[in-house]
Amino acid sequence: MHVRAITMTLLATLCLGLTQTAAPAQELQDPLDVLDGRNLVKPMIERFRTDSNVINRAYSTPMSPQRLARWKRFIKHWQDQLKMVDFDALPHPGQIDYLLFANLLAYEAKDIAHRQKRNDEIAMLVPFRETIVTLADDRQAMKTIQGRDAAVALTAIRDQIDDVSKLVNDGELEIPKIIANRAAGRIRDLRRSLDEWHSFYDGYDPTFSWWTKQPHEEVDGKLKTLATLITDELVGIDEDDLETIIGDPIGREALLDDLALAMIPYTPEELIEIAETMFAWCEREKLAAAKELGFEGDWKKAQEYVKNLNVEPGEQPDMIRELALEAIDFLEARELITIPDLAKEVWRMEMMTPRRQLMTPYFTGGEVISVSFPTDTMTHEQKMMSIRGNNRHFSRAVVHHELIPGHHLQGYMNQRHRTYRRAFYTPFWLEGWAVYWEMALWDLDFPETAEDKVGMLFWLSHRCARIIFSLSYHLELMSGEEAVDFLVDRVGHERRNAAAEVRRSVAGDYSPLYQAAYMLGALQFKALHQELVDSGRMTNREFHDTIMRNNAIPVELVRAILTNQSLSKDFRSSWRFFEDLD
Repeated sequence: MHVRAITMTLLATLCLGLTQTAAPAQELQDPLDVLDGRNLVKPMIERFRTDSNVINRAYSTPMSPQRLARWKRFIKHWQDQLKMVDFDALPHPGQIDYLLFANLLAYEAKDIAHRQKRNDEIAMLVPFRETIVTLADDRQAMKTIQGRDAAVALTAIRDQIDDVSKLVNDGELEIPKIIANRAAGRIRDLRRSLDEWHSFYDGYDPTFSWWTKQPHEEVDGKLKTLATLITDELVGIDEDDLETIIGDPIGREALLDDLALAMIPYTPEELIEIAETMFAWCEREKLAAAKELGFEGDWKKAQEYVKNLNVEPGEQPDMIRELALEAIDFLEARELITIPDLAKEVWRMEMMTPRRQLMTPYFTGGEVISVSFPTDTMTHEQKMMSIRGNNRHFSRAVVHHELIPGHHLQGYMNQRHRTYRRAFYTPFWLEGWAVYWEMALWDLDFPETAEDKVGMLFWLSHRCARIIFSLSYHLELMSGEEAVDFLVDRVGHERRNAAAEVRRSVAGDYSPLYQAAYMLGALQFKALHQELVDSGRMTNREFHDTIMRNNAIPVELVRAILTNQSLSKDFRSSWRFFEDLD
């Protein structure tokens, strides 16, 4: 359906009072479409999401200063646009959107500096970066290049690679393993960019191919060799090593910026203290469950007993289905939340590959739950760790985390309500909600036996441990191997599963706060439940349904929605949620 477009000046007149009307010439040549006349910020967010995706696709060269500069200009433009909105004239949902947008833009502006710093740290190992990036950027800008000039550039790259290789081989570089590993990864990225650049012209421009065929093949091989050399000599692992843990800690300053984005008004050190407090509660409950099972004073023996209560090979899918339906029945019988019939109908299962289980030893979920269980290709030791780690009672504790009311229901609702707010996704909402239900079901006596309690407590203590080891790692207070030992000793993980957990957490594929977000987000929702449901101000269904209809935003703003909190343009996160818990 066509939506009538109007100019920014007319939009300012008709919709919620912009104090200025002119947009910078280098941005938004076309006006915003009026998608919701009551909430000017909503179409701004939608345009931001669309334009940011376009810019990321158009400026895709890794380590490109042009990419960072363009992103910086883009963020500044939207900050200027948002300043023109009359905050006080917005309805309450619009004020929420304004604060979400302002918070995201502030984070992105700071993140540019962090990315530049991380690129600068590896500059000594990638002196050829500028030449490769320039070639790739010029190609994307559709600039013409002569074959002779391309050959000269490739020869210069070759010589710089040789210089770095000599320094590495001669042992003249003292580079931290973490930075060396990052450099090896960036070299592989640059190699792909150079190959894309060459493939664009090769065969289509005979003169280009004549000049560049040999030097490109030489440079391509040298880049591959250099990445392997750095991995072998400076990182100290084999290039194909999937077991050794080499992460990339971001430091305290970047952690604080990430916490500000999530609207968590605590320092990393305070969050570790919160985790230790919750850990102590878990350990007390584990001792009580162990006593019920006849393992007085030894929760590790009780946990070992439970780990061996597993189904036979081939029976895991039936067990998962049974546990999923059990959780749905439990929720509906108590009128805790509305579960759409289609959501109950469409979830399904897949089996996780052995390779993926190296990074993800436990099943994961959403609309599709991915079941982690041994295959016939695994060694006996690998099979036993997978079977024990995915036993019946551990699985019963978190099937509802992955499906309903957890990730599947979240994804289902997020695609149907305030979809534009997905730009503000935070794991504190996503994972926090799922763990909140683990805690809520504990309080509602969902665990029927002491074995069930051991299973639930394993995961709750695991969530506490994630806060401690992930934040400590990024503060450079704990190594990857120390984190593995911590999970084995304090939580009772199988060592292989603990290593996979840490490897996944610190490899850089996840937000640095992702693992901490599980328990901390849950504590936010628990405090909010005490404030609004335990006090009698809302029913369970009203509380949970309203959260599901407002999408994946920082929980402090969920609280502002539920309490109809009076807001100001200079709102800052201040909710000390853990102090509000009984």
